[in-house]
Amino acid sequence: MFATGGDWTGLVLRFFLGLIMLPHGAQKLFGWFDGFGFDASIDYFVETIGLPWIAAVVIVLIEFFGPIGLFLGLASRLWAAAIAVIMTGAIFADSLQHGFFMNWFGNQAGEGFEFHLLMVGVSLAVVINGSGKFSLDGLITSRIGYLEPTARFHS
Repeated sequence: MFATGGDWTGLVLRFFLGLIMLPHGAQKLFGWFDGFGFDASIDYFVETIGLPWIAAVVIVLIEFFGPIGLFLGLASRLWAAAIAVIMTGAIFADSLQHGFFMNWFGNQAGEGFEFHLLMVGVSLAVVINGSGKFSLDGLITSRIGYLEPTARFHS
């Protein structure tokens, strides 16, 4: 899970995945960025989508704390996999019925799934690649001697 190379690809992927996901998590957890906050987000997931309460809470927590883990490069594969699962769920639970494209012009009943699909793709790339440069994953594995010298934490 922590194994990673010292490449720029992992850094770029996890940085942008976290950058895009963190505001969504902050909207749901704290109501920042014109979000609804924790209670309303949980109510939406439970009452509108039909998820169990615990699943709704886990989604909100992953969407906020996952990006922090990605920024740090700590368990990036795990956080990215969790985000991929959430985004796949969002496609089937909320967006598939509205088609592929996002609601750019306000003429659809809801948002399409193109954003979610892109997030799944970037997440899977992080799962495959690992954290890359400047990651705690690389530091951890180099400290325990798990990886070859070429795959250790690089600055």
